Amino acid sequence: MRRVAIVVFDGLQCLDATGPAEVFSQANRLASPGYEVMLVGRGAATTSGIALGPLTAPAECTGSLDTLMVAGGLGVFEAEHDAALVGWLRAAARRSRRVTSVCTGAFLLARAGLLDGRRATTHWASCERLARRHPAVSVLTDPIYVRDGDVYTSAGVTAGMDLALALIEEDLGSEVALQVARQLVLFARRPGGQAQFSVQLSAQAAAPGALRDLQTWIAEHLDADLSVGALARRAHMSPRTLARAFARETGMTPAAYVEAMRVERARARLESGRPSLAAVARACGFGTAETMRRAFHRRLGVAPADYRTRFDTTRGDDHADRHPDLRAVHGA
Repeated sequence: MRRVAIVVFDGLQCLDATGPAEVFSQANRLASPGYEVMLVGRGAATTSGIALGPLTAPAECTGSLDTLMVAGGLGVFEAEHDAALVGWLRAAARRSRRVTSVCTGAFLLARAGLLDGRRATTHWASCERLARRHPAVSVLTDPIYVRDGDVYTSAGVTAGMDLALALIEEDLGSEVALQVARQLVLFARRPGGQAQFSVQLSAQAAAPGALRDLQTWIAEHLDADLSVGALARRAHMSPRTLARAFARETGMTPAAYVEAMRVERARARLESGRPSLAAVARACGFGTAETMRRAFHRRLGVAPADYRTRFDTTRGDDHADRHPDLRAVHGA
């Protein structure tokens, strides 16, 4: 059996632990050898009125591990000050085949120094905070999960299940992963990345209902005519009224919002490493690769081709080290 230790703490996000655990459990019904999952924690691990258990104390979790996984949740910001837990994580990582985190569990890995010099991700709402607090980590804001060598980090909450499916595919093959995904009614490979949640939801948090509806429509039609005039007609406003409402409620002009959404969607596609630049530009509404290139330079200070070279999550493990000049793209 492959031993999986999921590190939990008080105030964790329940799905960060139970989601991957259920994915591994489903795989055990389909293939052998499967996974022996244990919850490792110091003291209580309560969340949403639920107490997780039984827990294995860190000191009792000895021997080699196949997968070390750290859950996230608001409690992580207290847990990262637990010197004994952080020290145990650092030591346990050395006897684990791979080290992983779900959501804000990346903060615990970063505190233990396990993400230094690596690419990583976390919940979209915490990416800036992770980059600011841990400048040695190259934080990618969009991927659902990132692999850098033997260290894997995932985006928020349910993305931990996407990561667990990817680990199962590595271990047991794509057919087993697909069967697990079907059983749990999950995407075997989720379309898109965190971009569909970050810019859009950040702006929606401040926007009234009419603008929220328009923003949702924009996200679903990035390859359409999204000029101010076209958006104003859809919102039943004059162009001037729409521009003022957008600036007042979101702090962005309509054009800036559309460009930000298109750049984030293009980043997600480039990080998958597959389509041509021209195809990405068309799918994301830029029209031409040159228009996309100018937008990337304005927002990221880097060309799309160079961005993909640095942040393609499908490339080899040594790939990031060959392009240190692009680490600033995801700076604080």
